[in-house]
Amino acid sequence: MKVRVDGGLCQGHTLCAMAAPDIFALRDEDGHAYAVNEEVPAGKEDLAREAARSCPEQAVVLAH
Repeated sequence: MKVRVDGGLCQGHTLCAMAAPDIFALRDEDGHAYAVNEEVPAGKEDLAREAARSCPEQAVVLAH
């Protein structure tokens, strides 16, 4: 599974990083999220899905 954050949609709510801190981090300059790695680590797929569901802006994009 692959993951990315749409920078044009992200508003910095930090919910993805709270749901999956191993997958997402926050930029120091604006507080917006980014995926630490494009590939979701094995066994962390459910956390990535939860992060996508929790994003009010739907900025977390998952692909198989």
